[in-house]
Amino acid sequence: MDTDLETGAASATVEKTYKAPELEGWIDIYFYRKVGFQLARLFAALGLTPTTVSAIGCICGVTAGHFYYYRDLRLNIFGMLLHVAANVFDNADGQLARLTNQTTRMGRLIDGVADHLVWLSVYFHLALRSGSEGLPLAIAVLALAAGLSHGCQAAAADYCRSGYLYFVRGRARANLDSSAELRSEFQRLRWPSQPWQKVLLAFYLNFTSQQELFAPGLQRLHQVTERAFSEEIPLWLRDGYRQLARPFLAWWRLLMTNTRMLLLFLLLLIGRPIWYFWIEVSLFNFLLVYLLWQQGNALHSLVQLVTARRAAV
Repeated sequence: MDTDLETGAASATVEKTYKAPELEGWIDIYFYRKVGFQLARLFAALGLTPTTVSAIGCICGVTAGHFYYYRDLRLNIFGMLLHVAANVFDNADGQLARLTNQTTRMGRLIDGVADHLVWLSVYFHLALRSGSEGLPLAIAVLALAAGLSHGCQAAAADYCRSGYLYFVRGRARANLDSSAELRSEFQRLRWPSQPWQKVLLAFYLNFTSQQELFAPGLQRLHQVTERAFSEEIPLWLRDGYRQLARPFLAWWRLLMTNTRMLLLFLLLLIGRPIWYFWIEVSLFNFLLVYLLWQQGNALHSLVQLVTARRAAV
């Protein structure tokens, strides 16, 4: 079995580790995916698990946040390098999972927790740095608002990406779970025997509920599609969703990690990291509301079409 996995990893190409090419940004395609792929092949040969890789990336990212606290550009740049390394490992863990057929929901949950811990460290240390200059309470409130905004934006962007995978690439490649099903599963787990799984599932349930709250149109389309086409999503619906969603993909990428990192690095270089909080709560939130509104209106027509097709059968 181990030999088969190593052979598969060695013969795979980097393109096979993409979720979908159209979901990848240019930084991902030309840097993160290429470097992550080589690391994933190395980790497969060494027998490392995706969870171990996630943990290494988390340590790098949390440490990077600490180096953002100092008003020393050399230390900040070292933090940036650690942050980039964390993102490389974040890519590599998923690529390793797909190369070695170890993709699991538990792995996705651990990866999500690791991402949250990295950004929690970043926001915490930036708040400490900015608050030491004065108005610590106001800075703390601003940092909290920025962090909550970040969480909402990331959840919505991830949900829309998962929706694209579900409708365009097929159910098997998507992580479009239902909060109702997750809640039932959570209730079946027992604290004495499965505490770790229950904690992670609680985190994921909250994340999924948040996603459905922000994008009810996508949730509704998912529900009616599951009822109308339980075996396979028809080609006309896949094509319709692709045409509808593709114009929004580039805009959703602006609310994901690469954009945030580039913006943060720029503001650290010019010595104005507090501006990151203001951009987060203003510009990024405006973009989130605009995208949810526009895509929600577009999805409504697909919901009506699927409902009409189901009624006609």
